[in-house]
Amino acid sequence: MYTHNINDISLSFETTSRVFSPHNADKGTLAMLSLVELTPDDKLLDLGCGYGLVGIYASKFLPHENIVMCDNDANCIQLAKKNAVLNGADGIKIVQSNGFQNIDDTNFSLILSNPPYHADFSVPKHFIEKGFNRLKIGGKMYMVTKRKDWYKNKLTAIFGGVKITEIDGYFIFRAEKRNAKYANKK
Repeated sequence: MYTHNINDISLSFETTSRVFSPHNADKGTLAMLSLVELTPDDKLLDLGCGYGLVGIYASKFLPHENIVMCDNDANCIQLAKKNAVLNGADGIKIVQSNGFQNIDDTNFSLILSNPPYHADFSVPKHFIEKGFNRLKIGGKMYMVTKRKDWYKNKLTAIFGGVKITEIDGYFIFRAEKRNAKYANKK
């Protein structure tokens, strides 16, 4: 277990060695969160939530019923549920899902993800293509990786553009849904 302060908000997380960044908050995730503005009207998806840092942090700004967290790994889901309760965010919807497979929600204003980028690109490809369909017009997808070109090209192809910010060797991508270009390709 570790405790971390993000913007003067103290959060505690139970983890195991089998999850990503088990000993402290991932620097890329923190870099992404430093650029995201959360408002009480937002509906947020923490896509690939791990043990829950992003969604639980967001719960300090958004109504819990406006937050969905998902991960493919059952161990991560179990930890995310424990950590939600530990941090007073037990109203968050936490779903085991391979990408969007078990996510019925739509009209997200924010999708935040630190995708597995050390493997092939099939996971982030799915996240980007299907994420576009789940965002409302004006909704934003944020992704953080250490790789730039593939993500820049893919997000631009799907969203029509992307803003890239580099912080400490991490690239934070922000793409906004401006039209329904792929809306029928659910």
